[in-house]
Amino acid sequence: MTAARTRIFSTISRIDMNDPSSWEDKVFLTFDIDWAHDEVLADCIDLVEQADVPATWFVTHETPLLARLRANPKFELGIHPNFNFLFSLQTQAGASAEEVLERTMALVPEATAVRSHHMTQSSTLLNLFRSKGLTHDCNHFIPTTAGITLKPWLLWNGMQRIPYSWEDDIMCIYGQQQSLPSIGDLLGQDGLMVFDFHPIHVYLNTENLQRYERTRPLHYQPNKLLQERFTGSGARQWLLDLLESLH
Repeated sequence: MTAARTRIFSTISRIDMNDPSSWEDKVFLTFDIDWAHDEVLADCIDLVEQADVPATWFVTHETPLLARLRANPKFELGIHPNFNFLFSLQTQAGASAEEVLERTMALVPEATAVRSHHMTQSSTLLNLFRSKGLTHDCNHFIPTTAGITLKPWLLWNGMQRIPYSWEDDIMCIYGQQQSLPSIGDLLGQDGLMVFDFHPIHVYLNTENLQRYERTRPLHYQPNKLLQERFTGSGARQWLLDLLESLH
């Protein structure tokens, strides 16, 4: 096992590509809240607040819990716009990419970081992000299995691209195909270290996406959903391992 190096938690907006100390030996804990039920989201917030560490929360919808997130000085809010409806000519999230973005930013006008739902991106969207004052784009996933040492880089429009290499649902897929490094081993590697979790997977302790898909009818019934929580090594345990590894 690779020895864990000394790292501390930080938030995405603190990354300055011209200052390696802003991201080297740091861990960036991020969450895509993905319209989670308030009890599911609160459960996830509880875990992070108990660990008393910084985190970046990418917001999808209005919820009273945004006030709780804002009240924690170690947290920051980014946006998680959903452009998918536009691909099938549906307008419930907005009639254009700009409207989708503006609706999401109305929830979090202070946001500087963005990760689209399903990582939807294009040069047009990136320029739109920048025009709305966003500075950190987190839409580029490069898996740990690629063996690439990550670092931020500058886009043509002045935004900083913040790649990430670990996401709970993708790890559920990869984990069924190959042996993956442990959290401790990952923390011993070089480079930018961004983790992405989802409250629904943390709540379920999802270990494979079959559990997630099978329980879809219960995702807004947290008491029943709790009975479906996996008891082995899954997303919840991975988050706890990460939090405990750095304490």
